[in-house]
Amino acid sequence: MPALTVEEARTRAAALTVSSYEIDFDLTTGPENFRVVSTIRFRARDERSFVDVKPQELVKVMLNGNIVNPEGLDDGRLSLEGLQEENVLVVDAVMKYSADGEGLQRSVDAGDGRVYLYGMSSLESAPRYFACFDQPDLKAPYTMTVKCPEDWIVLGNGAATQTAPGEWALKKTQPLSTYFVTLVAGPFHLIRSEHDGIPLGLACRQSLKEHLEKDKEDLFRVTAQAFDEYHRLFGYRYPFGEYHQVFVPDFNLGAMENPGCVTFADSLVFRSAVTDAERSLRARIVVHEMAHMWFGDAVTMKWWNDLWLNESFAEYMANRVAHDVTDHRGHWTDFAFVRKWWGLQADQRRSTHPVAAEAGKDARQSLDDFDGISYAKGAAVLKQLAAYLGDEVFLKGVNAHIDAHEFGNADLHEFIAKLTEAGAVDLPNWSEQWLRTAGLDTISAERTATGARLRRSTPEAHPADRPHKLTVGAYDESGHPTSTPVLLDRDSVDIELDPNAAVIVPDAADDTWAKIRLDPTSLANLPAVLPKIADSTTRGVIWNSIRDAVADAELDPRQALAILLEAIKREDSDIAVGSLLRWLDDRLLGAYLPQEPYRAQAAAALTARLAETLAGSSLQLAITRAVVATTDDAKLLQGWLDGSGVPSGLQVDTDFRWSLVLRLVRLGVYGKAEVDAELANDQSTEGVSQAARCLAATADGKEAAWQRIMTDGTVGVNELFAIAEGFWDPAQTELTAPYVDRYFTEIAHTGEIRSGMAVAMTVGRIFPKYAVDEAVIERADALIADETVAPSIRRTTADHTDDLRRAIAVRRTFG
Repeated sequence: MPALTVEEARTRAAALTVSSYEIDFDLTTGPENFRVVSTIRFRARDERSFVDVKPQELVKVMLNGNIVNPEGLDDGRLSLEGLQEENVLVVDAVMKYSADGEGLQRSVDAGDGRVYLYGMSSLESAPRYFACFDQPDLKAPYTMTVKCPEDWIVLGNGAATQTAPGEWALKKTQPLSTYFVTLVAGPFHLIRSEHDGIPLGLACRQSLKEHLEKDKEDLFRVTAQAFDEYHRLFGYRYPFGEYHQVFVPDFNLGAMENPGCVTFADSLVFRSAVTDAERSLRARIVVHEMAHMWFGDAVTMKWWNDLWLNESFAEYMANRVAHDVTDHRGHWTDFAFVRKWWGLQADQRRSTHPVAAEAGKDARQSLDDFDGISYAKGAAVLKQLAAYLGDEVFLKGVNAHIDAHEFGNADLHEFIAKLTEAGAVDLPNWSEQWLRTAGLDTISAERTATGARLRRSTPEAHPADRPHKLTVGAYDESGHPTSTPVLLDRDSVDIELDPNAAVIVPDAADDTWAKIRLDPTSLANLPAVLPKIADSTTRGVIWNSIRDAVADAELDPRQALAILLEAIKREDSDIAVGSLLRWLDDRLLGAYLPQEPYRAQAAAALTARLAETLAGSSLQLAITRAVVATTDDAKLLQGWLDGSGVPSGLQVDTDFRWSLVLRLVRLGVYGKAEVDAELANDQSTEGVSQAARCLAATADGKEAAWQRIMTDGTVGVNELFAIAEGFWDPAQTELTAPYVDRYFTEIAHTGEIRSGMAVAMTVGRIFPKYAVDEAVIERADALIADETVAPSIRRTTADHTDDLRRAIAVRRTFG
């Protein structure tokens, strides 16, 4: 079916003004589908247009009292003819429930059989459960009614009231874009509270209620702290009434910013022990989604090329506000180690794009731009902008932007205009270099007799003249720093510092967006000095430099591993440990280096560190997970499962048990029988997904797992992703070799059985990333060039192929 283009959206926006939506849902029609009547009132300045709707059956359509022929429905677009100045459109349809996390998702809790529904409307998903003019710049107020089982509750963008048993009415909302309209219905466990006059709610499946109850004080506290800070920063109160945060099953993202009713993946309701880093991440997601109430919901982009005005702002504000006012720590450390590394990789692939691109992509292609550039790079650029302008001018412009476009839409030019009015100078040129140009500069340090010479180089494919405001750190042998602020606005700048410093780090405070390169002396001194550098954000900068230099085949991966194994002896950040061990597992072992003997070296270093780690600490849990992922000591793992030899302070709880089972499966010690036995003890929805991951890792389970991924569109996204994550293993390359070619012949079909973000997210997990071979590159390039394949499959394949091409270059360079 065709995707909406920007030209079509502009034409429709010029022709229509939507006055209101009234959506009436009947959720009692059975497990496969539901009925919905959408009444849309709108004004028209043209005689014809179209409405978006993707039904199982169009029961009846009325326009201004006249029947509309349902045969006018073509690929999700229903033609509307004879429009008047004032119009009432009524669309009565039977819709199908979704399994891929978009539209109206229906999930059954494996533990108790209860049914839960939630609406996900983002990017082409809203018409899967109600008729609408699906584009961000046609906002309108919504009212809803819902008929459902009597033991259900209903939540949505407007306050919900039960009007009779099994019947609910939702209050009229402020003007909303279609993509953040939602409906939540089911036997949810709901906890209510209030802060500063704002009614608050937390909700989850009944089977998770004890875990949500344990964390409710933390979640409500973070919510209150963030509200207070946003009100202070923006001088503009939250305008959408109630604020519910609902943890829903089979959610294919982290969260969605529906005003009044934010939805989160219910994996964020922790049923087992987690690290402080994971709790910090959850808090930051809460703060991120709240930021959207201002950036995205109150003021919305006109078209998807300005989605950075949503995501970059929310990413930046989430780190800033969570750091400043919440009780959780490590937010900028996580940004350096995790989010920025994600973005740095994205900005060097063929799919790179400007933070604020021109409006050339259609709605479906725009979906792929929800990436490390729109989030992490955009946030880093905004952090640089705030430093460049000063906070007073930055916030003055931001607040003027919100005030000027309340409940409306705005684009980059209008945002820049408000910053300029606030006192910013030369922003159009700054915007052109930072927001309109893809790619990233490389900043390196060269030692001189009096200090260092910073050099800035720009990629030939994306020429730019970006000014960088940053700090250079010089560290002695004990890790003690001295810092020098620098404005790098030309190709080289000389700075004075101790030329005998053990390590010199450009952008030591992580203030800009660039590839950082260390000089040879600094690299040689890193094993001894890096563990002594106290600032975890600076360590993140250094590690991004190391990881990027390895990916560019400039640094031997064996040298990087040696630095990592030395650093892990003293690394005290669970964020750093988690990030580095993901890199070890995802790239260093199996892609850049063969598994052996390097896996064994890593396992030995991690096991030694575990013995010295404080019992019961978050760091202990992070290190233990790394030990489990790398060790080949099956007796040790089986002992932990049985409760023997468990390190003091470690909880062998439900999810940790599954990690042990998975590793034992990958070692060939456990098989289907042991997985089934563990599932018998954990028959929850989460247990089903964990078992699916483990079975996909077994030799006998590969074919069944492959068939479910490639042919079964009814598998819920949590289980689907788990299957894909369990499938590939660098120690199973011979076993999985036949599936490498099958990926390229079968993956295109998944675009026919799934929709939206689930397509690319599945591709990203099932791409044969450990098949480091030129022949695989050739197969991939052929698929990427095949325009009959869904764009999201081609783009995600291209991204992973770029990573594979880098791995080949690393192996060719260093053997």
